[in-house]
Amino acid sequence: MSSASEKDAQGRVPPRVAPVGNRSYVAGETHAALRRQTIPQMLKETVAHYGSQDAVIFPLNGIRLTYSEFDRRVDRLAAGLLSLGLEKGDRIGIWSPNNLGWVLAQYATARIGLILVNINPAYRLSELEYALNKSGCRALILADSFKTSDYLAMIRSLAPELETAEPGKLKSAKLPQLEIVIGITDNPGSGIYPFAEVEAMGKSADLARLDEITASLSPDDPINIQFTSGTTGAPKGATLTHYNIVNNAAHTVGRMNFTEQDRLCIPVPLYHCFGMVMGSLGCVSTGSAMIFPGEAFDPDDTLKAAALGRCTGLYGVPTMFVAMVDNPLLKELDLSSLRTGVMAGAPCPIEVMRKVIDRLHMSEVTICYGMTETAPVSFQSNVDDPLEKRVSTVGRIHPHVEVRIVDENGEDVPVGGQGELWTRGYSVMRGYWEDEERTRDAITEDGWMRTGDLAVLDEEGYCRIVGRLKDMIIRGGENIYPREIEEFLFTHPDIQEVQVFGVPHEKFGEEVCSWIVRRAGSSLDEEGVKAYCRDQIAHYKVPRHIRFVDSLPMTVTGKPQKFIMRDEMIKTLNKSN
Repeated sequence: MSSASEKDAQGRVPPRVAPVGNRSYVAGETHAALRRQTIPQMLKETVAHYGSQDAVIFPLNGIRLTYSEFDRRVDRLAAGLLSLGLEKGDRIGIWSPNNLGWVLAQYATARIGLILVNINPAYRLSELEYALNKSGCRALILADSFKTSDYLAMIRSLAPELETAEPGKLKSAKLPQLEIVIGITDNPGSGIYPFAEVEAMGKSADLARLDEITASLSPDDPINIQFTSGTTGAPKGATLTHYNIVNNAAHTVGRMNFTEQDRLCIPVPLYHCFGMVMGSLGCVSTGSAMIFPGEAFDPDDTLKAAALGRCTGLYGVPTMFVAMVDNPLLKELDLSSLRTGVMAGAPCPIEVMRKVIDRLHMSEVTICYGMTETAPVSFQSNVDDPLEKRVSTVGRIHPHVEVRIVDENGEDVPVGGQGELWTRGYSVMRGYWEDEERTRDAITEDGWMRTGDLAVLDEEGYCRIVGRLKDMIIRGGENIYPREIEEFLFTHPDIQEVQVFGVPHEKFGEEVCSWIVRRAGSSLDEEGVKAYCRDQIAHYKVPRHIRFVDSLPMTVTGKPQKFIMRDEMIKTLNKSN
């Protein structure tokens, strides 16, 4: 394995935003020290400077809190949680779409050192049971319902003992560590505390303890467990510290030149790092305002919220921006305040980027790359990067982070060579909660996080993600990377969205399959796609199987779920054989 870079007299890695020599290694700048702060310390600092300014706004729900008002609500909730007997280090789950209760819980739990366990709003019973038991949650905060999920009915199905339990004293056979359930609703029913009641529960003695508990916290304490998607095996609980996420939040909005004058529209989910870290914590790090359109992404509501909130920034994945840039509401809403934001989670077609800049006024939109396990961002484009760099790469290295691109032997590949992206620095998680084996598999002895992503670094230090190691298709001995084919197919004027993956084949091992969403009014067919590929990409990369669909299966955060497409396609092919 190649040796890491030399450090300076202060123990810092000298910045190498562009690779030195021909080695695929870069290190972010370190001239500004990392914050040795906990989340509650950062919030109190922001309140001291910007207390009278807007903190949290749900414009379509009539909710608006200044930083001082928000801080008081956070302390009330923290005192209420203390009165329930919760203590520093206890795990408390949150299972809810975006709402004010989620944001209050994020900061109230951190105030007293509770470890917040983010539970995907799309989880069903078995996944919820696994997450609560794996993390050992003593308490759970949940919404009443979201889309087709009746959360209250589901928790009662898992813990029927709630019907006869006194609130706060649950003894459940299936959830043995869970004692306290709190509903973000006025009447959650027997055995469950209403959220507002917990907010009002703290006594003066509980409030008096808050500062003492906050002072006892360390920036290196675990404060958040985020369960990864679990597409292969059981979900893993990435365990993040104050230090991880406070600094990553600040660096992400710093790359967008955020100040206390900025106002960020956050339609991405809070349960995910995109909403909770890059969004909510990013705003607190600068004193900017968080504007939430609603429970989940809706293009109309997001555009209305951005206009009403006079937002300067907007977050989303490419599919969200696709739904907004052609929206009829653009003709009647004033979005001229927008200038920047983040697009992340998937490649951005250049025509979508052009429309985002032109129609949404986001000339300074940035692209991010990262993963939950790295808190999350490692690479981000600058606001003045050329358009081509913003669609073909994920930008350059973040401050205080190192990245190597390595071959199968863990040796750095030459600049321009393809390999697995490894990252190291303050942002790397503590590990997977109570899972030493998978932690050892993910993080090397000298601290490098193996991302599983295939990447290329160019001579200027821009990074291009070319696929996932696990997504690679091996057809007749040829290694095929789906991202390369997807990027080619994106250039077809009739293709709006596309995903490429492998399906089993008796002779070749695997064959290339593609799911495509056509643009409105297009009559593109299978032969048309294959004709477009012919003589443009190698014959073995041309999709053998093509299915046209109205939409792609996505996670709540807008990431395509290839495993669902693959499973469904295999069933279809088996039936036809």
